[in-house]
Amino acid sequence: MLHHLRAKPTDDTVPLELIRKAELSAWLDGAEPAAAAWVRGTGFTAEPGAVALIPGEGGRLARVLVGVPDRLDLWSLAGLPGSLPKGSYTLPDRLDGREATAAAIGWALGCYQFTRYRKSTKDFAHLVMPAGADRHAVERVVSATALVRDLVNTPAEDMGPPELAQAAEKLADEFGAKLKVIAGDDLLEKNYPMVHAVGRAAAKAPRLIDLRWGNKEHPLVCLVGKGVCFDSGGLDIKGSANMLLMKKDMGGAAHALGVARMIMMAGLPVRLRVLVPAVENAVSGNSFRPMDILPTRKGLTVEIGNTDAEGRLILCDALAEADSDRPALLIDFATLTGAARVALGPELPALFSNDDALAEDLLATGRETDDPLWRLPLWPGYRRMLDSRIADLNNAPSGGFAGAITAALFLERFVAPETPWAHIDLYAWNPTTRPGRPEGGEAMTLRAVYALIERRFGTA
Repeated sequence: MLHHLRAKPTDDTVPLELIRKAELSAWLDGAEPAAAAWVRGTGFTAEPGAVALIPGEGGRLARVLVGVPDRLDLWSLAGLPGSLPKGSYTLPDRLDGREATAAAIGWALGCYQFTRYRKSTKDFAHLVMPAGADRHAVERVVSATALVRDLVNTPAEDMGPPELAQAAEKLADEFGAKLKVIAGDDLLEKNYPMVHAVGRAAAKAPRLIDLRWGNKEHPLVCLVGKGVCFDSGGLDIKGSANMLLMKKDMGGAAHALGVARMIMMAGLPVRLRVLVPAVENAVSGNSFRPMDILPTRKGLTVEIGNTDAEGRLILCDALAEADSDRPALLIDFATLTGAARVALGPELPALFSNDDALAEDLLATGRETDDPLWRLPLWPGYRRMLDSRIADLNNAPSGGFAGAITAALFLERFVAPETPWAHIDLYAWNPTTRPGRPEGGEAMTLRAVYALIERRFGTA
């Protein structure tokens, strides 16, 4: 992806002219008559994403008009690499730093392909890195997004708990981080009973992945990611249609590793800890059962209302451990509830937080980085839905109301009120292809969360 961004133009580099709809009339009036007549003849109206290829001498491509929205965002040019003729293109120097950086990121992401199982046959156009673009920011975003997409797109046979741990190990090795993995029955000895219970039925043993990086004198930032590498639903088994995309149920883990990659690439002055409970929720003779009462790392007991609400179970152990370190910031990522998708659809992650300032800052960085979130409430009136007659909590309230909120309220029980905490319930998948966002695994909120951490704790 990054190799489709070139450092310098060549003799045959073609200029791109970005035209807003309101500017088209003035452009036509000022253009040479032949070019104006050609553009009119093509029917180009400067709608965002539309292009007009303008020929030059000898029939060669001389320049390209590109319709753009009033505010140039990350995706405004992302469809061009796959639609323009193969070659090298350059953008006008008048772009400011934000626009130039966004254009370069969008162009590179528009060249993404998942090629693990099939070779690429697609040729993409190249872009000269725009003047004013932050090359380091481009590299961070593009490489982290590709990491998330690749992890989510990989089927569970090749991305089970051991392979997810290997991905974390590769990341740790690259940046000199420390990695500890607790696997199998050792989870019971080390007091991660929920991670063990959810993953014990699978052929590949469950794991708690623990990555640490940074100076111990710096503020602690903890990232927690749901790593359900495949979710059959357990004994409350899913129907086949609902099981089809369950390879993506480790999308939260992928996001935690993606943000970690960005932080370590930038060398931010934080002490980073990433916790990923990695399991497969499978069916066998030792599966955990509906109405079992299971212990948690925090000491609370949970009645299992439904074995298909397993993500919050493994997250609660990881959140309790993360919270015990008293972090300056705690964020968890999870493909947690269908209720969040019913409420907000596949493109808009749900944000929950016990800290209003943190939530507002995340919403702001989301707007600034074209990486939106939408806040839903930790409505205290619904805490009663988690009540159990014989345990401290029930993991899956009956009735079906407020499913995303009750899941977040469940997780809140494992975080101290004074810990600044955000829970992000995301889809991690594009159901259809859009410019720069092919159908398949997707990174959501990486840019927003990274920008929040950089703003709060400083740059390298």
